[in-house]
Amino acid sequence: MAIAHRFTSHDKDLGGGFTVRRLLPAAARQSIGPFLFFDHMGPVEAPAGARHDVRPHPHIGLATVTYLFEGAIMHRDSLGTEQRIEPGAVNWMTAGSGIVHSERTPEDLLERTRRTHGLQLWAALPREHEETPAAFSHTPAGRIPEIDLPGATVRLLVGSAFGQTSPVPTFSQTLYLDVQLVAGAAIELDNLPQECALYAPFGTIEIDGEPIGANTMAMLEPGEAVRVSSAAGARFVVIGGAPLDGKRFIFWNFVSSSRERIEQAASDWENNRFVPVPGDAEERIPLPNWPPTWRRD
Repeated sequence: MAIAHRFTSHDKDLGGGFTVRRLLPAAARQSIGPFLFFDHMGPVEAPAGARHDVRPHPHIGLATVTYLFEGAIMHRDSLGTEQRIEPGAVNWMTAGSGIVHSERTPEDLLERTRRTHGLQLWAALPREHEETPAAFSHTPAGRIPEIDLPGATVRLLVGSAFGQTSPVPTFSQTLYLDVQLVAGAAIELDNLPQECALYAPFGTIEIDGEPIGANTMAMLEPGEAVRVSSAAGARFVVIGGAPLDGKRFIFWNFVSSSRERIEQAASDWENNRFVPVPGDAEERIPLPNWPPTWRRD
């Protein structure tokens, strides 16, 4: 059996009527490679005038990875970055010792009906890099390597595969592929990282002949080479990498190998000690549900 685990998504309301399908973390696994959050956003259609904005909020100890299929998001952060995120680009935000950011509807799209569809992942930083300075890296769609294979196109979002390497900077072995299969085609995947999983945002796939249901992520057995096929055509992603160097504690938007560090970050947010987002500091998301469960004795 090539498939070690299957994870079915659950709905998570991010506010304002914007719901995502969350696949990681799961009961069976906290992470796959460095990835410990995996959200499938949309597709959602918003009428003219509606806002699906995520107000300023903080992160530590992780990197966010945003990738859109449709729509646009305006990213702003406490470093002073202002970046419009559009389909095909890879946006890697290193939180490290701390960053605040917002994700809003671009002003030019507010008065029209629009669709948003994409994936947002969190990658935990290795222990030695958890307190690295915050940074933001935008890699436009045109700089992402594309590999054309019989019946398939592979976009190499992060990491190395098929003899090429993505320009997106990372802190540990990381793989993230966007694969499109035409109807009836198949692709062989080998030399995969120790931890690896597949998920199809479009269509359905089979792994070595086993069908993978909609809204389901399939984690592979370590070291397995697999044949991925689709009778009707599909688009799927491959994520993975080296296993995390130990357990991570997660509270809200904070990730760390230390509970005390998360408690400090929560206190810093509660007491306005994070650097605000320039031009977007009038509102923010409050700290929720404090204290965390490990403090509730």
